[in-house]
Amino acid sequence: MAETEVNLLRYFPLLLPRNREKTVYEGFISAQGSDFHLRIVLPKDLQLKKARLLCSWQLKNILYEYRQIVQQRMKHSPDLVSFLMELKMILEVALKNRQELCIQPPSHSFCTDLLNEIGALGWDKLVCVDTSFSTIKLKAEDASGRKHVITVKLKAKHPREPPDCVVDFPVPFSISWTPQSSLVNVHNQFLVALESLKAFWDVMDEIDEKTWVLEPEKPPRSATTRRIALGHNVSINIDVDPKHPTMLPEFCFLGADHVIKPLGIKLSENIHLWDPENSLLQNLKDILEVDFPARTVLEESDFSMDCGICYARHLNGAIPDQVCDNPQCGQPFHQLCLYEWLRGLSTSRQSFNVLFGDCPYCSKPITLKMSGRKP
Repeated sequence: MAETEVNLLRYFPLLLPRNREKTVYEGFISAQGSDFHLRIVLPKDLQLKKARLLCSWQLKNILYEYRQIVQQRMKHSPDLVSFLMELKMILEVALKNRQELCIQPPSHSFCTDLLNEIGALGWDKLVCVDTSFSTIKLKAEDASGRKHVITVKLKAKHPREPPDCVVDFPVPFSISWTPQSSLVNVHNQFLVALESLKAFWDVMDEIDEKTWVLEPEKPPRSATTRRIALGHNVSINIDVDPKHPTMLPEFCFLGADHVIKPLGIKLSENIHLWDPENSLLQNLKDILEVDFPARTVLEESDFSMDCGICYARHLNGAIPDQVCDNPQCGQPFHQLCLYEWLRGLSTSRQSFNVLFGDCPYCSKPITLKMSGRKP
């Protein structure tokens, strides 16, 4: 009983007992910033299923359509605190539904002005408009024929307030807006931004078309990274600068040391050959002296995608990026899986940020380098 009183005070401080027997509670229950008066009368045996709930007219009106649910929960809740928790949740849902029903439809003049704006822009640019005329999707093509969509969310004081715009861009997108601006201005600025990103998307599309991209599998237009297969369990992860897409990107090699070390040597020897006038993919081919295998050429079996410990491809969104250095093995593992495996071996040891142990597959020595923190 004492625990119930403590929880009541903690979660419902505005609801207090009115007698010593604590069979009557009266006060307020809070939801969405408002307080609602109620009174709960318990029988002498304090059984909640025989209790009576007395509400203010306002609370009774809000819960009217939910009255059967409230009665059911009163009969089945184990104690008063549990019932009040459920009652508050029901009240939150009821208030939210009432708010959605009470949303005022847009005025006739607002709708007329918006339709005129769409007409001035061109109905062929419209994807859809929601029923409240507050969210509009517009489409456009860039110079390379790629299709793009911008979602325009109008505010209540449109056009005095600028709308919020959502785009699939690798860089922030903001619009210049005045009270005289319209959807035409938004769409024009969208087109200008598309043109500024054309070179970046050309680079990324060439990579997607001519190589086997391991991650992401279905890259959005905003994605700046690609993990590209180079051969048997070796890959390169690149991060392209959207503003300078043909410049040398940030990248790292993933694979067994005996495979990636020669690539690092070639990079050091040929870095001077990088030419911003060439495409990024061509530059990578030149300085690494490799041909990137396309997915149509490289067999699925040539690049094992499953972790040798958990036997899954994806783990928390990542694919295996740790590979056994033994040329006869080359089994890939998730970093987290290999970390947990090595931690569980009594023969494993750690030196600074490197774990040393045995490969789960071939039992040859394997190392795991941790970058500053545990995986």
